[in-house]
Amino acid sequence: MIPVLFEIGGIRIYSFGVMMGLSFLIANYLFVKEMRRRGVSEAIAGTVTLIALIGGVIGAKLFSLLENWDQFIADPVGEAFSASGLTFYGGLIVAIVAIYLYVRSKHIPFLRVADAASPALILAYGIGRIGCQLSGDGDYGIPSKLPWAMTYPQGTVPTNGYLKNSNHTVLTDLGRLYQEMYGSPSPEQVPVHPAPVYETLAAIAIFAFLWFFLRKRGMPLGKMFAIYLILAGVERLLVEFIRLNPLYLGLSQAQWISIGMIALGSFMIYRTRSAAPDTLPAPEKTGRRARAGSPRPAR
Repeated sequence: MIPVLFEIGGIRIYSFGVMMGLSFLIANYLFVKEMRRRGVSEAIAGTVTLIALIGGVIGAKLFSLLENWDQFIADPVGEAFSASGLTFYGGLIVAIVAIYLYVRSKHIPFLRVADAASPALILAYGIGRIGCQLSGDGDYGIPSKLPWAMTYPQGTVPTNGYLKNSNHTVLTDLGRLYQEMYGSPSPEQVPVHPAPVYETLAAIAIFAFLWFFLRKRGMPLGKMFAIYLILAGVERLLVEFIRLNPLYLGLSQAQWISIGMIALGSFMIYRTRSAAPDTLPAPEKTGRRARAGSPRPAR
């Protein structure tokens, strides 16, 4: 793990931030490409991307504060303005609402935009999890003795047996959990499931399925998005069973949201079971070649 990639003039470049930036750039490229194929202008696609970025950051931080309410109460200002602590599902929900309001004002079918964004969303999620793995930010799993279990001694939330922050809030109690699971004393550094690696591999597999197998098949409007919701929901629902997150009625916040995603995706597929494939408008032509071969529009 490499929390800090390098320093330039005393300024630290963090691996998590680099991966988040990379995920945004790659996702934006794929999204714009797919929006163009589906007949939506690049200008609209660019605005949607900007809205997704702003709404995603706000939502991710908000849901993270709700999920870690005790830490927020102990240090409201520090937690609210900390660069760490982002919940993907929170960002997804807020971004979806904001994008829906925008595309509706432009009289563009929201589900067409959602279909176009689905492969890019899951790939961006997987790349972001690489950042979690490199930074060791606490997104790892419960203790494990599997051959590929890892420790994160230099992580932003290291795998010490027992760790508190400056406010004396317990961040991890891996030592106690290790003893409960295996009935033996905990090592100084507790081996855990590398959950970010699991999620990255799952995200790449889902992306490949959506992009290379489903993307150009004739499907009803919204079906691609529905499949994304189901697959992404199942992936997160399962991995949360080995994650260290607060539980509400036996499940984590992410698991309850995942169940909602799976239910919504299943309902959408049921609703589209007899619908005709979406008829895509002709892609807008851009660039020098388009201007040379297309008549000038009337003004």
